[in-house]
Amino acid sequence: MANPVVHFEIGCKNREETQAFYSSLFGWKMESHEHASMIIPEEDETGIGGHISALGHEPHNYTLVYVEVDDLDAYVAKAEELGGSSIVPPTEVPGMGYFAWIADNEGTFVGLWKPLDA
Repeated sequence: MANPVVHFEIGCKNREETQAFYSSLFGWKMESHEHASMIIPEEDETGIGGHISALGHEPHNYTLVYVEVDDLDAYVAKAEELGGSSIVPPTEVPGMGYFAWIADNEGTFVGLWKPLDA
């Protein structure tokens, strides 16, 4: 797959309660950080990692997948050419990479991810 789904995000109002819910429901192991609860698969597990985030503003409740790309600006521009829009411009995640949120032609949000090494 040229541009794989590499990460997911679950938005909520109360991160601690939502972390407890998914941890109890699926047995996910999580690490709490200042702004997010990181969901990290164990070495012997399949699946992609993700995180739970409480933004403190709308949208509160959402699920988002992140697609890895090699050029955020180019993909945001292409999405706009195809009838989509930019929701969150390319933004740095220090020490990890860059992300952006786009909306498709019907308004569904999708995340874009560019790791530092790409």
